[in-house]
Parts: sequence; C-alpha cells; structure tokens
Amino acid sequence: MSKIIPFEEKYTQEVIELILSIQRDEFQIDLTVEDQPDLLKITEEYIETGGNFWLALADDQVIGTIALVKLENHCGAIKKMFVAKNFRGEKQIGKKLLDMLVADCEKQGYKYLYLGTVEVLKAAQKFYQKNGFQRIKKSEMPKDYHLMDVDTVFFKRTLRK
Repeated sequence: MSKIIPFEEKYTQEVIELILSIQRDEFQIDLTVEDQPDLLKITEEYIETGGNFWLALADDQVIGTIALVKLENHCGAIKKMFVAKNFRGEKQIGKKLLDMLVADCEKQGYKYLYLGTVEVLKAAQKFYQKNGFQRIKKSEMPKDYHLMDVDTVFFKRTLRK
C-alpha cells in the first residue's frame, strides 16, 4: 500500500538516491547531486519559498517525488517528478502525486502549471499530455521559470481561467 505525504527531512537521502538512479542508471542523463543542489535543501528551496514537495511511500520507502515551485502571476512549476520503475503504470503513483500537487495549486488559486522535461523521457511526455498538459515552445515558458540545461520539451496546463 502506498501513500503520499509532505516532504520530511529524514527522507532526504532516499530522495537523492531515487532521483539519481532514475536519471543516471535508467535514462543515462548525466546529472549529479552537485548539478541539483536543491536536493540537499528541499525545505529551503521548495517549501519555504511558497511551493511544496511531496513523497510517495511504500512500506516507508520513497518510491516517488514531486515538487512545486511558486512562480509569479499565480503560476507554478512542477519539478522533480520521479517514480521508481516498479511503481509506474497501473499503480498510478505518478497520477496520485500529480493530483496532490494540482489540488494544492487549485486551492491556492494558481492559474497555470509549467514544466520542462527531457526528449528521451517519452513516457513522461505522454503522461503529462494525458493529464491535461499542452506542449509549448521554450520561449513560452514564464521568465521566472528556472530552466535546466537538460530540459528540451516544455508543457503548460491551465488550472482555471
């Protein structure tokens, strides 16, 4: 049985290990924890800046993550969405994480969500499109969205008009 909880510091190392293993081992995206210093300061980087960070747990082990970055003009950015390979698909962990983030954004009055991903992550792109995201050009991303060098595919979802 899995559950979604707000981030707790005690899971920091597990979060780092999950994300790096998916990036490097599964998809050969050459990133280190040094390239992503936010992973060492999740509370400061995401929660204290008005965003949030959630964990999916199974048997008290981190099996998924999703982060929200608060942007200007009632917008948000999705970051650090990762689900362990064994928990993708029918277990709906990614959908549960995304639904938690979207519900939080709607409660706070967000109008749009944005995200960037990597060309090689085809399943992730299909997932986002299936969940109401439209592919957009890089030039359409908000000016305060922090672009990562590896991101080449961009999406936007309207939450409310």
